[in-house]
Amino acid sequence: MKFKDYYETLGVARTASPDEIKQAYRKLARKYHPDVSKESGAEERFKEVGEAFAVLKDPEKRAAYDQMGSNWKSGQDFNPPPDWNSGGFADGEFSGDQSDFFESLFGRGARAQAGRQSQARSAKGQDQHAKIMIDLIDAYQGAKRTIGLSMPAYDDQGQLFMQERKLDVSIPQGIRAGQNLRLAGQAGPGFGGGPAGDLYLEIGIHPDPRYRVDGKDVFFDLPMSPWEAALGTTVNIPMPTGALLELTIPAGTATGRKMRLKGKGIPSKEPGDLYVVPNIVLPKAETEAQKEAYRTLQGAFDFKPRSY
Repeated sequence: MKFKDYYETLGVARTASPDEIKQAYRKLARKYHPDVSKESGAEERFKEVGEAFAVLKDPEKRAAYDQMGSNWKSGQDFNPPPDWNSGGFADGEFSGDQSDFFESLFGRGARAQAGRQSQARSAKGQDQHAKIMIDLIDAYQGAKRTIGLSMPAYDDQGQLFMQERKLDVSIPQGIRAGQNLRLAGQAGPGFGGGPAGDLYLEIGIHPDPRYRVDGKDVFFDLPMSPWEAALGTTVNIPMPTGALLELTIPAGTATGRKMRLKGKGIPSKEPGDLYVVPNIVLPKAETEAQKEAYRTLQGAFDFKPRSY
């Protein structure tokens, strides 16, 4: 069995204060957490750091450990002295993640207790919510965006501070206003080596002067002249993607009549629809010829728009 220098494991002096030990542990636990670190052997280092902290954070265990003095070095062959006094920690019929060295000093009961304390100290970071605005074309086609957010983080001394971060976000095709994107592990830092929280981005869609959006349905107001509405015509409807759709306007079309283009709304497993809504626009009668044209039109029809 090899001796373990717990002070060396945490990178602190034997005279380190409890706060210095705690800060060193937090820094290393974040660095080697297996859910975060890509380093080889990170999981084993994470366990070693937790074991060292379990001893040095406890005044009785630390005092018992310090009885052996500073002459021992990590990696030396070790057996507890015959008169070893661990401080009276009870044995138990449990097992944990601590080493044989730890068990030889403090017993199986302390080993299990340290394992449970290590688990209790670990906690997932706080989830966070933010809102981002996208263009309607992004909902149709998907997009990649880089966003800036102010996020909590821990410094090297274990103190919480706000950090400006840039995140690359993939906007999936078919996303709608009010839906949330979940970015796992991109929010508040975990406590005691626990995993970071998740970031939830609520989606909003920028207002567009040409379109209105209701869920996955899109509405397009189509200005029309009176003769187009009366006689019928064929028009090209611009899609949010820039494509053009040919639409036949039937004769006698009235303002506000909805013409449905099935499946041309925001894409999804069941895509929305695009509704074309005609809006008849009357040209101004500014010249005498234009006024006379209206008089001719008036005489050609026996039309009374008001029934009262």
